Amino acid sequence: MPNIKSAIKRVKTTKAKNMRNRIKKSELKTTLRKFREAVNANAPDAQEALRIAIKKVDQAAAKKLIHKNAASRKKSQLQKAFNAASAK
Repeated sequence: MPNIKSAIKRVKTTKAKNMRNRIKKSELKTTLRKFREAVNANAPDAQEALRIAIKKVDQAAAKKLIHKNAASRKKSQLQKAFNAASAK
């Protein structure tokens, strides 16, 4: 544990940011899982699930939870999966 006051504050803020990032990443993963389930089940709300998933990916990239190129790649994968499922 640090002794310097600013270092103690830094530990507290880092812990808070780490927890917030972990929660947001978990939300992102849950949204992506719900989208995959909707696509696999050929659910009628797959279009809405795609819209929500893309929105969450964009938000994660804006908050620097994931890299912007990773976000772009993920959105492309989501769209590709949706198109493949809707073509069936």
